[in-house]
Amino acid sequence: MNKQPFAASVSVSVIVPAMNEAENLPHVFATLPDWIDEVILVDGNSTDDTVAVARRLRPDLRVVVQSRRGKGNALIEGFQAARGDIIVMIDADGSTDGREIHSFVSTLLNGADFAKGSRYAPGGGSDDLSPIRSLGNKVLTGMTNLLYGTRYTDLCYGYNAFWARHLDSLELDCDGFEIETLMNVRAAQAGLIIHEVPSHERSRIHGVSNLNAVRDGWRVLKTIMRERTRGAGVPAQTQVALAK
Repeated sequence: MNKQPFAASVSVSVIVPAMNEAENLPHVFATLPDWIDEVILVDGNSTDDTVAVARRLRPDLRVVVQSRRGKGNALIEGFQAARGDIIVMIDADGSTDGREIHSFVSTLLNGADFAKGSRYAPGGGSDDLSPIRSLGNKVLTGMTNLLYGTRYTDLCYGYNAFWARHLDSLELDCDGFEIETLMNVRAAQAGLIIHEVPSHERSRIHGVSNLNAVRDGWRVLKTIMRERTRGAGVPAQTQVALAK
């Protein structure tokens, strides 16, 4: 039975890309609100019990087996499989708190097209950002704001939600960690109303991250520059604000 606390009748899909995250999934799934309509685990061909653990924790789980490699590819395939009116993307390592989904969905119901998590917005924070990653993120965020006229505070963060009807406007087509940057830039290019949602990032609970600050930072930079030559300018009506 759906116990959704919102007046509006909307369905919510949560996309969880995962590869060898069996130890973390009990913690992640325990934070998910019980009113979520659909959870889709996109498995990156795990060699541990990720899928079995996920199915045991949530019998109504839908599983998509990733066709290629990379977080971007996993998210794109999860988005395509989603049936909900609203799509939320979270991580499987325990760094994103499912209890914050309420804030993201509320932001969309209050008029935003794209709800963008931010660790730097008032009320946000991180237990995991190293000084070098934080500096790199701020530089890349500033560059994006300068080139695209946005007012983002946190470019490289993977906790976001959006109305599924805008998926075609994003035209997502990348495989790696730069997926978050691509989404943020193309949401602005599409003229979507973007509100930042304060979010607190936790440290990974178990295992080692696949993120590489130099390699993935370079991919983000290339994405920022490539999009400038794509031929899609940022419409004057693009709005980026802090969610109320």
